[in-house]
Amino acid sequence: MLLAAGGGRRLGGRPKALLEHRGRPLVEHALRTLRNGGCGPVHVVLGAAAETVQARADLSGCMVTVNPQWPDGMGSSLRAGLGALAGTGADAALVLLVDQPGISAQAVARVRSAYRSRLSLAAASYDGERGHPVLFGAGRWADVAAGAVGDRGARTYLRTHRDAITLVECSDVAEAYDIDTAEDLTHLE
Repeated sequence: MLLAAGGGRRLGGRPKALLEHRGRPLVEHALRTLRNGGCGPVHVVLGAAAETVQARADLSGCMVTVNPQWPDGMGSSLRAGLGALAGTGADAALVLLVDQPGISAQAVARVRSAYRSRLSLAAASYDGERGHPVLFGAGRWADVAAGAVGDRGARTYLRTHRDAITLVECSDVAEAYDIDTAEDLTHLE
């Protein structure tokens, strides 16, 4: 699942999904990363400028959810995405954020391979620090969604359940920076 609803407040209101990276919208790069990492079906949660994102980006083959509460923060998008996945028969959701173009398909594949059961909980780590992507077994979705508020997303849930997380070292195949400020735009090509 790709969370791509943010409005880019610290970027002057430029929706992150539409930032250009390698000649295409950042949302396309992230979707390709998920697919190349072995994920499917790929689900994307949009919010800010959702209609424009859908018009400009190639989202073919994706399940799309538009989160009307996106201004409330990432937590609302995580809840919307997990809600849309409920009842699909999916055993897990691997969550990637659109504003992390340094995350590679190899990192996605490594975290994905940590799935063991519907109670799996795994996350990429970078030099021992938990990062993204994060994998939530379907048996955890209701509790994750219940605690997903504001811009914290699943942070509180992950902190509370840190002993259950399988950390998957990815610093050799990915970089965990975010595109949050104008200075961060230097990471985009």
